Formats: sequence, structure tokens, C-alpha cells
Amino acid sequence: METPLLKDPDIFPTNEVLKNTLGASYPVYKEFMKIITGETYGLVPQWNYYKDGKAWLCKVCFKKKTVFWLSVWDEFFKTGFYFTEKNSAAISGLDIAESIKESFSQNKHIGKLIPLGIRMSSKEQITDLLIIIEYKKSLK
Repeated sequence: METPLLKDPDIFPTNEVLKNTLGASYPVYKEFMKIITGETYGLVPQWNYYKDGKAWLCKVCFKKKTVFWLSVWDEFFKTGFYFTEKNSAAISGLDIAESIKESFSQNKHIGKLIPLGIRMSSKEQITDLLIIIEYKKSLK
């Protein structure tokens, strides 16, 4: 079973640490972060060590709203979005990969939320993520 990396609470996930951990996926991460933190999206990444999961996670926010979570794995990173039942129906209408829509439709609820996780390892996936980010930002 895959497990998230960045488990040491004393080692902050600097760009150097992320480069070593992500390997070939680091350029994808770097480009993705450059886009989402730019003027168009205005997102703010916040790295924190979470004791319950025993790993560093990046909470990515727009103003006070959490847009998604990012975790680092061996050679890739994952983004995790959470939607309510009310907001989940529109996912099937977004112009994103069918595999993402299908995966989302089969996900089990976590309390009142439905998770949408995407395993990122190529630059081609960034477009889908940006569409989901725009949708998430538009929600009240």
C-alpha cells in the first residue's frame, strides 16, 4: 500500500526536499505551484505537519477558504478536494478527464463530504486541476 512521505516533523518541505522526494514529478509540482500562486488564481499554499496523519500536508487556500490539500508521495503528489452533496453534481459537467469524473462518482462520503483525489505526475493533468480549482473557488 502506498503511504505519504514527508513524515519527519523536523524536516520542513523546502523546494530541495520536495525535489528529492518527487523526483521526475518535481517539474510538474513546480509549474503547478507557479500557476496557482500567480495573479490569476491567487492561491496560498500553507505547509503544516499534522500529528494525526504523521506527515506534512499542504493546505491550499483562497482567502479564508481551503480549496484543496496536497500530499507528497514517492515520485508523485496528490491533490484532494472535498465537495458537499449539493456541489458534487456539477463535477460531471466540468470539462475534465472522464476518468476523474468516474472516480469521483464512485467515492464514498467522508461524513458530509465527498472526496476528489487526483494523483499528479504529468503536466498534462494540470489543466484538469485548474478547472476543478476554478469551480471550487466559485462555490459559496
